[in-house]
Amino acid sequence: MFDSPGKLALGLLSGILFGFLLQKGRVTKYDVIVKQFLLRDFTVLKIMLTAIVVGGVGIAAFHSAGWVHLHIKPALLGGTILGGLIFGAGMALLGYCPGTAVGAAAEGGRHACPGILGMLAGTAVYAEFHGFFSRTLLKAVDLGKATLPSLTGIGAGWWLAGLAAASCGIFILLERRERSGSRPPEQAPSIRVPTPAGSSRQGGDP
Repeated sequence: MFDSPGKLALGLLSGILFGFLLQKGRVTKYDVIVKQFLLRDFTVLKIMLTAIVVGGVGIAAFHSAGWVHLHIKPALLGGTILGGLIFGAGMALLGYCPGTAVGAAAEGGRHACPGILGMLAGTAVYAEFHGFFSRTLLKAVDLGKATLPSLTGIGAGWWLAGLAAASCGIFILLERRERSGSRPPEQAPSIRVPTPAGSSRQGGDP
């Protein structure tokens, strides 16, 4: 029923490390996530792209070395689209995704607790009606265990290289955008006005 103690300990250690990195990356802060939706702060996008690239390269390397075995889940587009819409709406309303909500609650953010309770309630409802969903929604547009390499004939290494290159390009564009947005406005030239005593002072000074 349960995995071995070694796997459970590894999962616990990975979870602690994941939460630590989320907190250090400031994505457990409500205003950081909200500003991402408002396109004012791209910290969340940068962390997500970095995690995808590093995780993809790491898993590919471990798989090539025989250290991990991939268990590809079926591409159920109907359930994925509906789940993505629910996920996006919940994140926009709460200001957190599941991982960052738990991280925010762990560092004392009580406003994340209603979202965690909602996630637990939603999980319980889905588990209760899983049989119904598996017969209806989850069968809609089932592509099977499809992957980008299997659909396109392009190797996984090329997909990872393209993703890494695209991420670097996005990072460069974001850096330029942030630098141009943070540039202080140019100051108006000062005007020196002679005083009755023959000295001068800055125009506009009291």
